[in-house]
Amino acid sequence: MPVVDQEPREVTLLLRQWKDGDPAAMEELVTLIYPELLKLARRNLRGSRDAQKVLSPTELVHEAFLRLAGQNQPDWNHRAQFYYVAARVMRQVLVDYVRELRSQKRGGGAVPLSLETVSIPGIGENPIDVVDIHEALARLEQFDVRKAKVLELRFFVGMNTEEIAKVLGVSAITVARDVRTSMAWLRTQLKSFS
Repeated sequence: MPVVDQEPREVTLLLRQWKDGDPAAMEELVTLIYPELLKLARRNLRGSRDAQKVLSPTELVHEAFLRLAGQNQPDWNHRAQFYYVAARVMRQVLVDYVRELRSQKRGGGAVPLSLETVSIPGIGENPIDVVDIHEALARLEQFDVRKAKVLELRFFVGMNTEEIAKVLGVSAITVARDVRTSMAWLRTQLKSFS
């Protein structure tokens, strides 16, 4: 089921109540969104046996939710925006994890997370770790925020063109054009990591 179609009014209402400080809303929200967050976590971990050995989807969801819950005034206008932020936080958890492994002095090699986790066709067959994809998206965001958001929503949240258009308030044609352009740019960026 697409992310933006599943019980949108109820989730949006609970997000607003949580923002207003209602702890019961947060508990009810967790129960409602937990299965979708697990799907996002699996999507972010899929394709890397090594990452799955040390970080389960459940652990990724819990760490991401702790970070989300720790935000001082969350400003989520609707559930699709929340899932976008959740996917972004999960990606940051993975980046932090990989960076921590790299910083260890002995036996701290990075765990590669292949781009199969985000199903990006045509990038190449060599696995690219989560830090490389994170840094490439950060560079894209520096000069085109919308294109970076389009890729995140497409590959990390799993939204289709129409869903992305709705979340970003642009036309589906604009989203399709952004995907083509940013994918070409991303391919050139990721070749430098191979």
